[in-house]
Amino acid sequence: MQTNAWWQQINNDQLKQFNASSEVVVGEPILHTDTAHLLPLLAFLRDDPQCLFNQLIDIAGVDYPEREQRFEVVYQLLSMKHNRRLRVKVHVDEQTPVPSAAALFSSAGWFEREVWDMYGVLFSGNSDLRRILTDYGFDGHPQRKDFPLTGYVEVRYDEEQKRVVYEPVHLRQAYRSFDYLSPWEGPDYPLPGDEKAAQK
Repeated sequence: MQTNAWWQQINNDQLKQFNASSEVVVGEPILHTDTAHLLPLLAFLRDDPQCLFNQLIDIAGVDYPEREQRFEVVYQLLSMKHNRRLRVKVHVDEQTPVPSAAALFSSAGWFEREVWDMYGVLFSGNSDLRRILTDYGFDGHPQRKDFPLTGYVEVRYDEEQKRVVYEPVHLRQAYRSFDYLSPWEGPDYPLPGDEKAAQK
């Protein structure tokens, strides 16, 4: 996407009131704002005749544990009228809730549930913030960089109890003893047909 006249005009004239900064990465415009100005900015981008970003394509999360505000919440917007895409980013920490955009975009509620489930980012005003991609008893948020790769619990079906059982993760070592030899190595592994070679 080229940084054309509409983007320069929006960038210069309108963004100051939303405490927004802008950048262009690989030809794609990106806006950075804070939680206090997020909803007014999204409403402006949806309703302004030069913008008309009336479709929220996705809300994604990104985790940077080394930062003070470790999470980026990324809004992907599409203007069907002008055939343009725009990305809006908000930086938050673990305790700061992001205002829900569900009143502006009907798809936002579902996407916010996914971000909360995967990253633990809170959304104030979302009336249905429940697990959506993990199980009901899941502990933690699996897309965080500090989440253990093995998880905290493992699930199996117990034949005696006739139900699914959650247990702490046990890394079993019994199946990790390998001799690393193939049938082609050493005299202890004769192959069919080797006896014919020995007769010659």
